[in-house]
Amino acid sequence: MVGVLPSQAISKLLSEKIIDSPQPIERNQIQPASLDLRLGNVAWRVRASFLTGKDKNVSDWLNEFEMHQIDMSEGAVLEKGCVYLVPILEQLRLTKNLSAVANAKSSTGRLDLLTRIIINNGTEFDRIPAGYEGQLFVEICPRSFSVLVRPGMRLNQIRFRYGQSILSDEQLIEVHKKEKLIDNEPKIDQGLGFSVDLKPKKGSLVGYQAKPHTGIIDLDKINTYKREDFWQEVHSTNGRIILDPDAFYILVSKEAVHIPPAYAAEMAPYIAMVGEFRVHYAGFFDPGFGNANAGGLGSRGVLEVRCHEAPFALEHGQIVGRLVYEKMEEIPIELYGENINSNYQGQGLKLSKHFI
Repeated sequence: MVGVLPSQAISKLLSEKIIDSPQPIERNQIQPASLDLRLGNVAWRVRASFLTGKDKNVSDWLNEFEMHQIDMSEGAVLEKGCVYLVPILEQLRLTKNLSAVANAKSSTGRLDLLTRIIINNGTEFDRIPAGYEGQLFVEICPRSFSVLVRPGMRLNQIRFRYGQSILSDEQLIEVHKKEKLIDNEPKIDQGLGFSVDLKPKKGSLVGYQAKPHTGIIDLDKINTYKREDFWQEVHSTNGRIILDPDAFYILVSKEAVHIPPAYAAEMAPYIAMVGEFRVHYAGFFDPGFGNANAGGLGSRGVLEVRCHEAPFALEHGQIVGRLVYEKMEEIPIELYGENINSNYQGQGLKLSKHFI
């Protein structure tokens, strides 16, 4: 067995208690190629982000880094610019050939919430090695907006895989010939490259920039907040915008992306020296994303962009990221967007589901 586990295999992991929780796991936590993770009942405000390292547990670091503990049972505000640690309800007992990788959910990334999974004896964020047994914790750092969170909320998701099944560039070229992964000529170099769209077919709106001083966002409230209260529109008439230092933007890819049913993908930074900005917080693309049979007809990738120290001129068609494709161990019973109320199937430029 090699590949990313589909929903039916994740259900089997649950029945075998390889994934377990003190509270019953809900059916709708299971996605085509991932499992949504739920927040626990407490949060710790910590002085700084950290990785435990191979010889320490999270509790060892909390003894030194904890500032105060927050009871989240009635809801708690996590303030912009602060770092918090929250236990995850789900726990793991991975077998020696089963590993996992985590990432922020799409709505989490679009709110500029930096969320990363930490484990005991861990040396990387979001990576859980084969054979790991124990708790998961999530580091949460709101970057643009303060947020109201409650136990059970799902900010992150986790994928499970047997072995390594990432497609080589040669394999990716062959899959594109059969499946048409992108709606134009592919740029393949350690994954499928995609670029930014700054010349919309209609009008001049190319994105949104987070406003610096806003109210709190209750993550349970969907289609509630007026976008103009939290975002300012970004327009371009010449195919170029200048990114402000330390500002956060929602942009969209020029290409329409397709993830065939037998594959999953993860968004990754293009190369470190591509520019003075970072693209990608939420990185999983499920089987069926943009698939015509699942209502997609090609879906453009929403880009979560943060500029670094210097202003940076971004041009239309500039390559800003890449999709790394992996084989599925088996095709999921249900695909993304297919009868599972997926929020972003067939998307274009789109903010998170909290805004109207």
